[in-house]
Amino acid sequence: MSDDVPHHSTAARATDRPGDASPFALGLLLRRVHWRVATVMSEALRPLGIELRHFAVLIELVNYGPTVQRDLAAATGTDKAGIMRIVDDLESKGLAVRKAVPGDRRVRAVEITPRGLELFDSAHEAAEPLAERLVAELGRGEPEQLTDLLTRLAHPADDEA
Repeated sequence: MSDDVPHHSTAARATDRPGDASPFALGLLLRRVHWRVATVMSEALRPLGIELRHFAVLIELVNYGPTVQRDLAAATGTDKAGIMRIVDDLESKGLAVRKAVPGDRRVRAVEITPRGLELFDSAHEAAEPLAERLVAELGRGEPEQLTDLLTRLAHPADDEA
């Protein structure tokens, strides 16, 4: 082995294994948890005929009411073409409708339908046992603690001002 090749220990390389001290460790662990949770929550949504991308838009519509597609795209991290496909899907399933925005003929707001609200509620019922399965390895009070910590990471105090 040449002396001009730097020697690094593998322990300093980013992983998502327990005990990783890498500055990337938290992000990698959160990514792994996201994949696991997304897979489990997709199980709850599949029988209802929607995917997580559809449910993300329904969440925004329930939380904020009629919303223009541009704002739905920003809120869900979806590009313009992607949000159009998602809203088209929701509309074709009768879960949402596009409506004209008074004063701007070019813009349409998306609104959840009564059928969309029913599906939204059904999704929560279907997800309950799966959500319990996700935190089954945690001890008493830890699911709430985890939720609190993740909420603080996702919504830093700086963002609220």
